[in-house]
Amino acid sequence: QVRMVESGGGRVEAGASLKLSCAASGGTFTSYFMAWFRQAPGKEREFVAGVSWTGARTSYADPVKGRFIISRVNVQNMAFLEMNSLKPEDTAVYYCAASVGSKWPGGVNDYDYWGQGTQVTVSS
Repeated sequence: QVRMVESGGGRVEAGASLKLSCAASGGTFTSYFMAWFRQAPGKEREFVAGVSWTGARTSYADPVKGRFIISRVNVQNMAFLEMNSLKPEDTAVYYCAASVGSKWPGGVNDYDYWGQGTQVTVSS
């Protein structure tokens, strides 16, 4: 059974940095396209960043480009999201997600496994 566990969330002030971690177990990590999503209260879950199977390619949502960095370490079965210059509008529950297969995933429905989420709160 595949399990994804996020950690590293917290409450920070605007301009600060946080690094989220996602530990995967129970499957073949190298077969997963990994991504981070977030969901703010009253809003839809949205894509934040994605990283390809080897880590060679990344993709970012426009609001986080230049501030967030996604990475993965396959030998550790882990993915990370480094968040810099945080803004109050980054406040949300952050989820890591895995998409099985060789195709670059599209939206939320293309992901097979999800973590339980970690809260990030940014105060102004």
